[in-house]
Amino acid sequence: MSDGQGGGSQSQWDPWKPNSQQPWSGGGDDGTPDWAALAEASETRTKRRRLLFIGGGALATVAIGAAVAVAVVSANSDNDASGDHASQLPATATLPSGSAAAPSFASTSAPPPLDPKDFIADVKKDTAPLGADTLFPDARLTMNGAAYEKGPTGDTRNCASAAQGTLAKVLTGNGCTRLIRTTYTRGGIAVTVGVAVFDTGAQADKAKGQADKKSIVKPLTGGGVKAFCDGAVCRSTTNSYGRYAYFTLTGFPGGKDVTTKDTKVFRTGDDLAEYAFRQIRRRGEVQASAAAHR
Repeated sequence: MSDGQGGGSQSQWDPWKPNSQQPWSGGGDDGTPDWAALAEASETRTKRRRLLFIGGGALATVAIGAAVAVAVVSANSDNDASGDHASQLPATATLPSGSAAAPSFASTSAPPPLDPKDFIADVKKDTAPLGADTLFPDARLTMNGAAYEKGPTGDTRNCASAAQGTLAKVLTGNGCTRLIRTTYTRGGIAVTVGVAVFDTGAQADKAKGQADKKSIVKPLTGGGVKAFCDGAVCRSTTNSYGRYAYFTLTGFPGGKDVTTKDTKVFRTGDDLAEYAFRQIRRRGEVQASAAAHR
């Protein structure tokens, strides 16, 4: 058998195996390639590449899908951490802050307002000017819809001289230092209001407590005000505020007695008693305000 190109067994050419021999024509000696075999081999090679490309594309698609799935899962995990599990985060106060801590200051509170009554309960604090014109400055005043005209005024340091009945003893026994009076009129009714001054609120309260139905301030007449409550039945009131005790005596000029049916008399006495209280309290308010702004 001839060596190399004769008949005998010949290895088949495989395009995917290295060093394999290409097929030639059925043992011919002309050295011409077998073009049909080459074409068939080329077609087989092309099909294999196409299958590989298709398979690789499928694998790539699966890989991309897996990556997207992982990304979606990761995103969902982040949302869960910020939503359902938000309570697991530390409190705001424990989180680090990029700014410096705010300075702390000692707690302060405004002082309590001054009590006006404190300034009229003791002669040492009640230093505002005092007289008939400061206690009763209104020539005309209206109380609860009723108008009153101011009459004569009086101011004495002999308290007993401006009192009658048991009031003189009450005032003197508790250290009264001054008794200031004025009279107001309204439609045939006259009322004298008297303010007794003491050094302390305790003295004024004691005087009020000791006063009885016969403790009456003396009516102040003159200056167009006719005599009233001179032997006639009149209505009187007693009260105190701070270091002041204040009294009213109301009746009819001309000696007419007051009865329980004379409601205007009762109203007149109550109005002037309220007016005296307001004026005394106002003294305390003015002095407390001045002290607060010093």
